[in-house]
Formats: sequence, C-alpha cells, structure tokens
Amino acid sequence: MKRWQKITLTILFVLIGFGLAGYQNRTSLMLAYIKNFTHPDVADNRTVQWAQGPKEIAIPPAERPPNIIFILADDLGINDISTFGGGVAGGRVPTPHIDKLAADGAIFSQAYAGNATCAPSRGMLMTGRYPTRTGFEFTPTPPGMGRMVSAISNELDSGLPPAEYMPSADNAVAYEDMGLPGSEITIAELLKEQGYHTAHIGKWHLGRNAETNPLAQGFDESLLMASGLFLEEDDPDGVKAQLDFDPIDKFLWAGMQYAASFHNEEFDDATRFKPGGYLTDWWTDESLKVIGANRNRPFFLYLAHWGVHTPLQATRADYEAVGDIKPHRLRVYAAMVRALDRSVGRIMKKLEEEGLADNTIIVFSSDNGGAGYIGLPEVNAPYRGWKITLFEGGIRAPMFVKWPAKIKPGTLVETPVAHIDVMPTLVAAGGAPLPEGVEIDGKNMLPAATGTGSISRLDDAIFWQSGYYQVVRAGDWKLQVNGRQKKSWLFNLADDPTEQKNIAEVNPAKLAELKQLLANHHKDRKPPLYAYSLESPIAIDKTRADKIVAGDEYIFWPN
Repeated sequence: MKRWQKITLTILFVLIGFGLAGYQNRTSLMLAYIKNFTHPDVADNRTVQWAQGPKEIAIPPAERPPNIIFILADDLGINDISTFGGGVAGGRVPTPHIDKLAADGAIFSQAYAGNATCAPSRGMLMTGRYPTRTGFEFTPTPPGMGRMVSAISNELDSGLPPAEYMPSADNAVAYEDMGLPGSEITIAELLKEQGYHTAHIGKWHLGRNAETNPLAQGFDESLLMASGLFLEEDDPDGVKAQLDFDPIDKFLWAGMQYAASFHNEEFDDATRFKPGGYLTDWWTDESLKVIGANRNRPFFLYLAHWGVHTPLQATRADYEAVGDIKPHRLRVYAAMVRALDRSVGRIMKKLEEEGLADNTIIVFSSDNGGAGYIGLPEVNAPYRGWKITLFEGGIRAPMFVKWPAKIKPGTLVETPVAHIDVMPTLVAAGGAPLPEGVEIDGKNMLPAATGTGSISRLDDAIFWQSGYYQVVRAGDWKLQVNGRQKKSWLFNLADDPTEQKNIAEVNPAKLAELKQLLANHHKDRKPPLYAYSLESPIAIDKTRADKIVAGDEYIFWPN
C-alpha cells in the first residue's frame, strides 16, 4: 500500500474513531496519527561543511578581540549543578566540568532566566530587551499542541483545575512566523558587524521565516535542531523514560523526530538529515569543529543545547555510568546531565589545545528552571516552583562567566542579574557599540565580574511576564501578580529566599509600591505578537507526578 493510501485510510479511521470512541480514546487515536503519518522525511546523516577561517595566524589570540562561546542548557534545574552544593540524585551525579568553569571565573549567585519558558528567555538573551518592547512574549507552539496538551491534561486525574484551550488563537499565526521580529538587533548581528564569525548550533525557537531564522538574525552558519529526539526512539545504544503523567511528554514522543538541518547561505528547513550521534555529544563534536575552523579569527559560538529537556533519552553508556539510581526516569535524567557536563569539559579542553583558552569568554546558563512535569522533586531545591511558574524555582538559573584574561578565578557577584544582561555584556566584551536608537534594558555585567565597577539599574528592578502573570523583583522584594486568579504573592527574599511565607496582606505599602513598578513597566508596552492558546494550571510545590489536594497552591500560566 502506498503512503498516500495509508494516510487516507488512517484519517478515515481516526474520524470514525472520533465518532465512536470516548474522550481518552480519541486523544490516543490522534497521538497515533501524529506519530505515524505526519512526519516529514529525514535523510541519512551527512557531513556538515563548516566555513574555514584563515589558516595562518595574522594576529595572536591575546591581541585579538576575545572569542565568545555562550552555552545554554534547556530546563536545567539550579540543583542539578554541584557548584551550589547540590547535584542530581542527592549529589551522586556531580557536574565537575561545569563546576570548573564556574570556579575559574565569575559566579553570579543571584542570576535569573529571562522567563520561565524557553523562547521568551532566548529572545531576551539575544536582544537585551523585555517583551514589553519586542512583543515576543509567548513560546511558539506547533499546530495542534495546545489542543492536544489541554485534552490530555484534562484526562489525567491530577487534582488541578482543567486547562483551557483557546481555539481562536491556535493557528492564527503560523508556527514559522512566531518569532523574534527581524527589526530586533541581536548579539550575533552586532558581533558580526564587528568582524566576528558567528555560528549557531542547536535549539533556536525564535522563528523560522525569512526574517526570524538564525541567518536572518546575524549568524553566518546554523546547525539547527530540526526536531527533538536525542536518538532514534528504538536506538539500541539509547535508554528512554516516557512519562505517562505528563501531557507534554506524550505530545513530544508522538510529534518529534531525530533530525537536524544545516544553513549557511540560505535557510531551507525542509532539508533534514539524521544527526551523527546522541544529540548532546554530536552538537559538541560540531562545536569543536567550529572552534578549530576559526582558531585564527574572532568567533562567536552560540551552543544552545536541548538537554536536559524532555523527551528523556540518554546513551546507554551514561545510563550505566551514573549507577543504580531510582526511579528509572531519574537515572535517565542523571545520565543526560552527565552528557551536558561532558560537553562543557570537551569545549574547555579544545580551547586549551588550540591555545585560545586565555582570551575566550565562556558563558554558561539555562533558559529557565527545571520542569515539574518530569516528576523529579529536587531539581530546583531549595526553591519553590518549576518551569512555567515565576517562583524562584522557575527562573533561578546558573550564570557563570569565564574569561581568564580579565576575570579572576573564584569571583563571586551577588548583585541580581538576568538574561537581559547577556547581550550588552557580550557586545561590550567584543568591542561593539550598542545599537543607536534602541532601548536596551540589560546591563553590562563585566564591571562587576572584573572588579572594575558595579551593576546599576532603575529602581534595582527586574521584570518577568507571561500575559496576566507578572513579576517584579526590586532590591530584595519580589511581587508576583496573577490576574486570572486575582492573587498576589509578596516576599522579602533577604529573609525568605525560598518564598515560603506570602506577606502581601501585612505589607500594603510595599505591595502598592511594587504594583506601581509593574504598572510603570507595562505602560505603553508593545502588545504580544500573537495571542496565547492555552491556560495551564501549574502546581507550585508538587510535580506533575503528584496528586494535588485541597490547600495546595497553583498558578495559571497563559501561553
């Protein structure tokens, strides 16, 4: 039977099934359809042809502008890193390479992601600007994801209120067009104008049309995550953990493939091929090639890892190496963290081998906190909340900056910083001016890291938002406001760093002061580029694997 005939019969089968089956069975049928009949073709692996820089040294590395490498993890919990005294599985799986990067440079002990979901954080990293200026406020979601996630979520007996799907918003803007506007100016664009060779490897999630793809936003080359499996689902050298309690995981396993695409002169995302190994390791292999190819000229490498985001997949070697950890999903997760840490170590070793380590800046961070939907309660300890909440667990992120030529080992910076500060920092390091006529919200972190100055921002305030859920931290005070729930949470982080006691009712003056800061921040704001299609209830103190009972707190998150 030909493929088109199979597809026709399957659609017919699904439609009949929708009429006859119950709600849960209808969802299962749709997942089966997505998994088997909607995937584009993926070619065999091929060699990536990276541009080659000068073969001879024109200017010694110490006399050139610094090379810049920004390594971004995905959904890495603050407690997954042993730098802060934690580590996966109670410290059984440390992160020695990430720890060394941190110890060799500056640790920002109060660092924050730009948002509690990935894409808005990445937009702020690239531009140094809040969503109130760019309109890039909600994470792009593929067609049908909102409908399917809400349907699966509402089938599960979680104890949470139902998720709400907004069909009018779904597909109102094409997925490829849900991106950071081309009018925004990125780190890559500014460094490229300064003579840097710019390369992107990994996740993008900032748009894939003619004005939003990586090449359009300043990168000379882009090895793109075209889908989201770390290995083929049935790879004998891999180990997976599927999460029956998580609607997002069900959608990912149904919708994702093992695929990449490469772009240098034009962007054509239709040309997909299989990666050359476990995704975290293969992207690192390719990163080492980029470093070698550009050792004789300044380069900016943005390595945006997919690890440790779901779907949970690890190599069998890493799974065996971490030992007999229970439950199974924690062991797979630990193995994924091990691979991520190995990546950082390999990059630092390559820089040493090429004689580039002293005058290369390496920044390491994560796009948001660990996710509660993986069912692992310790990933963000001791902080409350998860990815998809603006409690500290959702937005606390590592921020380590190593630059041996300028930053002394063991430097500790306790001033709060966030992802909006990355762009002005790296642009300053590369000797490029900030764009004229553009309001940049972030601040240069280098004076604090090098001991030559400090970080100062208006009202000492940092802001976060997703629709009606808005947050400000000013000094040690932090206010969260959820418009749908008409609820406020106020904390003094100096006294209560893990947000245990809501003191909004007993501090009306401070509550009013911080609400005014939020109002000022949102005055004349640019509206979101597209509407949210899903409102999800997210438990604050329990994972998705746990049953919610009366008295448990939750927030609603629009995206």
